[in-house]
Amino acid sequence: MLLRLTAAAFLFPLLCAGSASAQSSAQPPAKTQEKVLRMFLSTSETGLDPAVASDNATLSLLENLFDPLLRYDYLARPAQLRPNTATAMPEVSADGLTYTFRIRPGIYFTPDPAFKGVKREMTAQDYAFSLARLRDPATRSPWAAMFEGVDELRALDRYTLRIRLKAPDNNFLFYLATPASGAVAREVIEAYPGQAGNHPVGTGPFMVGEWKRSDRIVLLANPDSTAVFHATPGEGEMYSAEDKAIAAALEGKRLPRVDRIELRIAEEFQGRMLGFLNAEYDYLEQIPESMTDMVVRDGQLKPELTARGIVLSRFPVLQTYYMWMNMDDPVVGGYGKDRVALRRAISLAYNNAEDIALLKKGFAIKAESPLPPNVLGYDPHYRSPVPYDPALANALLDRYGYTRRDADGFRRTPDDKPLTLTMHSEATVGGRLRDELWRKCLNAIGLRVVFKSDKKTEIIKASRLGKVQMFESNWIADFPDGDNFYQLLYGPNAGRANYARFNLPAYNERYEQARRLTDGPARQKLYFEMNQLIHAYNPWVPLTHVLSGDLRHPWLKNYKRHPVEFTTWRYLDVDVAQRARSTRVAR
Repeated sequence: MLLRLTAAAFLFPLLCAGSASAQSSAQPPAKTQEKVLRMFLSTSETGLDPAVASDNATLSLLENLFDPLLRYDYLARPAQLRPNTATAMPEVSADGLTYTFRIRPGIYFTPDPAFKGVKREMTAQDYAFSLARLRDPATRSPWAAMFEGVDELRALDRYTLRIRLKAPDNNFLFYLATPASGAVAREVIEAYPGQAGNHPVGTGPFMVGEWKRSDRIVLLANPDSTAVFHATPGEGEMYSAEDKAIAAALEGKRLPRVDRIELRIAEEFQGRMLGFLNAEYDYLEQIPESMTDMVVRDGQLKPELTARGIVLSRFPVLQTYYMWMNMDDPVVGGYGKDRVALRRAISLAYNNAEDIALLKKGFAIKAESPLPPNVLGYDPHYRSPVPYDPALANALLDRYGYTRRDADGFRRTPDDKPLTLTMHSEATVGGRLRDELWRKCLNAIGLRVVFKSDKKTEIIKASRLGKVQMFESNWIADFPDGDNFYQLLYGPNAGRANYARFNLPAYNERYEQARRLTDGPARQKLYFEMNQLIHAYNPWVPLTHVLSGDLRHPWLKNYKRHPVEFTTWRYLDVDVAQRARSTRVAR
């Protein structure tokens, strides 16, 4: 079904209204070409409810439709928080338990029938309501763990919000910059019970114009957006020349800079790459592994693409690729020595160098632990005690009873039953290539593996229910701190972000201790011990950290990849005339 939301059409006469005499005497305004950003989402979106969504595609939309209290500075590196709808960073009590925010007046929700024709201002009470939804068990929010430490949410007046915590949390402000913490209106949630995700009504820089599910989405610039770009004081001298040019182009300008964003769902790597090369998309982040040879030669952008003005940049993503194994699964799960040996052997069999060279075309580095570089808590000197060593993997399986073989040469279980591993994979070219690498690695140590292909969104749903045995996944930081990665293996998060369903008391205790500490030697010691436990029990096989190869066309302006936020759409501009010239030449 194609949804056409007519708020922009409703507001246009109001925005342009004036006296009849003034309009008759004024010259008609010069026509300006509409600025359209053309992009894709790599997977289908789900419901557009901040409290419920957790996939990257939907979060990319939500951070442009809804407003959290805080957001990240666009240009500052390392990433820094700054006020978004708050007038300033919060006042924090000496004991670290109470945060007081003051909200900017004059921020309005986009029109919706739930407001009964009244222009609805966002207030502190909306944040109290929205954050409370995240903690409500009825919402089943995947973000609940972040906010379970909140003891009180109270609007002291129309524009003042007080948040009291049960215990200090050094990462709490990071949570208030996630898309999940964006403000929603109670009237909308109550008007569409259980269907709020079909009625996204926020205060962000964009609003939904058209929505053809799993196919096409159009976002329109929110005519009521009050966002204006200002570089953070004191940061300018630290900017590169490119950053200074972006800051100068944006300073004092109203956001967003484009009139609309046209988005299509492009799940196949080939479709994304060809779409970019045909100028159907304005930029492409993370060149698909299987498509690298189309655009890169000897580590550089091909000359014919450089001649078109296309730019290649490398970006260290706060992202970890890993293969997890379900600790509740009857084949690979459990904490007994034979199951630990099986998972350790699987980890030892993984050929990291071949993955980086052949699949990722050199655009990655080996993952020694869950933490990628540039995240607080990352130890550049840490090395995994589980290397690529198929000979050791075979010896380990022999020692712990996986000695008997089927007629076709594959190992049987210690109690002499057939042993077949089942790994889920994405139904894409890249997914099939990864399947073949895993098949080669596992067959080399006598393990039979079959692959079950599906859409990633369906695999995630099944994973949360504990119905997936093994899956190669990845995690992009919600905030730039090690806690955001180690929580993926925290026992109480099983069924949510902890897809491996790992629940080891020794790990849980250290994780809880680390959460109470700021970045420093004491926390670093706990992180080391947690790494050792991960490598001892092997619920994960840490794979790689991506060095993203990003491409952009010359007509796209103000582009700078952000290490935490999913998109930079509000800052991007399009030179319409340059796009027209460039596409004519390309054809």
